[in-house]
Order: sequence, then structure tokens, then C-alpha cells
Amino acid sequence: MPSSRGTRLASVAIALGVLTTACGLGGSTDGNSAAQQSNGSGGPLKGTVTFETLQLKPTFTKYIEGVIASYEKKHPDVDVKWVDVPFAGAQEKMTANAVAGTLPDVVNLNPQFAQALEAKGLFVDMDTAAKDIKGDYVPGAWDAFTVPGMKGSFGIPWYLTSEVTMYNKDLFEKAGLDPAKPPATFEELLASGAELSAKGKGSSYGLHPALENRFITDLAKQGVPLLDESGKKWTFNTPEAAAYLGELADAYKKGVFPKDSITQDHTKSTEAYQAGRIGVLPSGPNFLTIIKENAPKVAEQTGVGPQITGASGATNMSVMGLLVPKSSKNQAAAISFASYMANAENQLAFSKIVTVLPSVSKALKDPYFTAAGDGSAEAQARKISAEQIAKGQNLVPVQYDERVTKAVIGKVQLALQGKLSPQKALDEAVEAANAITG
Repeated sequence: MPSSRGTRLASVAIALGVLTTACGLGGSTDGNSAAQQSNGSGGPLKGTVTFETLQLKPTFTKYIEGVIASYEKKHPDVDVKWVDVPFAGAQEKMTANAVAGTLPDVVNLNPQFAQALEAKGLFVDMDTAAKDIKGDYVPGAWDAFTVPGMKGSFGIPWYLTSEVTMYNKDLFEKAGLDPAKPPATFEELLASGAELSAKGKGSSYGLHPALENRFITDLAKQGVPLLDESGKKWTFNTPEAAAYLGELADAYKKGVFPKDSITQDHTKSTEAYQAGRIGVLPSGPNFLTIIKENAPKVAEQTGVGPQITGASGATNMSVMGLLVPKSSKNQAAAISFASYMANAENQLAFSKIVTVLPSVSKALKDPYFTAAGDGSAEAQARKISAEQIAKGQNLVPVQYDERVTKAVIGKVQLALQGKLSPQKALDEAVEAANAITG
């Protein structure tokens, strides 16, 4: 059974969440600049701001309340009301509130949740309203809140994660692989997976595919165009994508993946890694803490390497942001508070509470991310992921929602089982995806 702290960290991984301190990062906004752009007056901020987050209570109550208290001290005429909602059902609740015109003043969303509402023009364009702080943020994180075919970006990035490659050094040694050299490319990943599975002889395997979580991202990292230039038509049924799916099907046939794994998600892949049943786990660095608490012996044998990439070297990031609805009756204070919550000092403080990354470039240069630290796997993963994030992007289109995922992965599973050819599976997946989003 996962420990309580492990469960809390897992909730942050799902929602991707968060005592403010002075961290020596001069120049970060106190919220005034963005607010002045919004109201054009430069006058004092006042009124009530309702701030809604995703599943952060009670784990991060002290942190959130500390930031709010600090902000209210700087802006005594602003009253911030914090509301936290469960992750489950949050998207449906947000849509209902949008229809009713009762959205909060500041809302915490990821790009996939936000896109449907962004496309309807419901959020303030931060390219305009917060243009003075745009340059402070990792470009790929700021751009995560753009919508194909629409001008502007509709959120301020808050916190990020960037996948690393975790691997079991003991299993590597037993398979005759170099325990100091984890796979770095998809070719190396499948090759080492085959060696690990051959040595495991059914008791352990090289990899777990976690198709629902990784397949479309892996295509993007290999340069497969997921959408056309209009952002309206899915295009990932390329010969290159079919060749990669063929490699996955061959690996499944040869026993590189556990037989029951192709219908399982990331949770099951993490459980399998903790049980010592798989040798390589591409995942967010925050899972290192969960592994350490749930399976300390496996954690002792865990090494970390950079994110698996294709020839382009593209790396993926997951993004959480803060958005301000146009319906807010107090936009100036809302934008001011959102920019303050997501400034360098506050993001760095949060990053020292839980294993996430700040979206402000200056915070990523702090020694906490650039130094080797205590040499632990956690410290190594923190350094690796921070280096990756500077060039990282949110590679999964916001249109790739739960409906599209289900349709696509259903076809991919049939290809792995040999019931559809890789090309036919992708052709049908693209057809289904276009029917859903078209």
C-alpha cells in the first residue's frame, strides 16, 4: 500500500500541485506590472479574487495560504478566496461554470483541460495582458496555452514536469548491460528492453508500454507530425509512425513487454517497476520519491538518465498554468495575483516542497537545479530535468483529449496483438480521431 506522502505526490503527478520565501531571484514580479497592463491605470488594486486549484488541499495548504498572505500584505485592498476542487470531474465542473457564467477569477488548469474553453475565447490573452513578464518564462511553457488558429496565449505557466529515464541497475548488470549507461534513444530503449526480457525469462521484463500515456508523445518526439498546419486534421499515420508501431508489435510478440501490459496505464507500469518486474521506467522525477517509499530496495538500485528522445532531440514537458476568465469582474487584481503566484521566488519555494520544476527561466538557474546536490537519484533527476526543460515543449496537442486517446490506443492495441497491420491501425486511428475532433 502506498504511503500517505507517496499518495500525495501521486496526486501532484496527476494534477501536475502547491511559505513563500525570498530566494535571491531579483526582478520577479509582485503582480503590479501585469495588473497595470490589464487596467492601464497603475492605480491600487482592490476587490475580491477567487482562486481555484486542482486537488492541492490539504497537502499544500500551508504553501498556498502563505503565498496568499504575502500577496495580500503587498496589496491590502485585495482579498483572495482560495477554492480547491478534486481532479476527478474538474473538467466537467469547469465547463458547467463557463456556461453559467460563474468561473472563478483565477483558475488552475493544464492545457488539455483549458483548450475547449480557450477555443471559445473565454480567457484573457496573456500575450497582451501580461506581455511584460512573458520573457521571464520558458518559451515552450508559455506557448503551451496557445490554440491553433487563434492569436495569443491564454495562461501564465505555473509549474512543470519533465520526464527522465529511471532504470534498475541490478537488472541491467544481470542482463550484461552497462549499469552506468541507460538507453537514450528509442532504438536503444527497445534493444536494451529485449536483453532485459531475455534474461528475465518471464519473471521480469525490459519495458512496460503504458500506451495510453506515452504512445502519441513518443511519436511526436520522433518527429511524426500529429496534426496538419491548420491544427484541425490528424496526420500521424505516416510510414515512420507505422514503422515504429511495427517495432512495438515485434517487441510485444517477443516478450519484451508483460503480456497483460498493453491495456494498462502508467500506474501499472510504476507498480511493475516497484516490484522489480521491469527494467526501465520513463517517468516524472516525482515518482522517485514514491518508489523510495514503497520499494526502498528497488530505489537503491535505481539510476536515472535523460528523457528518451528521437533524432531531433525534442523533449516533452507537462504544464500547469493559471488562467483568468474574461468574465472576471476584477481582471486587474486576478492577473496581478496569478503573476505573483507564478513568479520565480514562489515557484522555487514550491519546487523545494515537491519534485516539480518552475516555469520561470531564472528560477531554473538556481543551484538547487544546477548543482549535483547529494548525488542521490533524486538530485540527479532534478538536474537532468531542469536542463531538459529549457528546450522542452508540450508536444501533445491540446486536442488529444480523453476521447481521442481512447480511440487511438484501441487501434494501437490491435496492432500489437497482430489483429491489424501497423499502417492499417494508424489509418483507422487517424480516421477515428478526425471524426471526433472534426
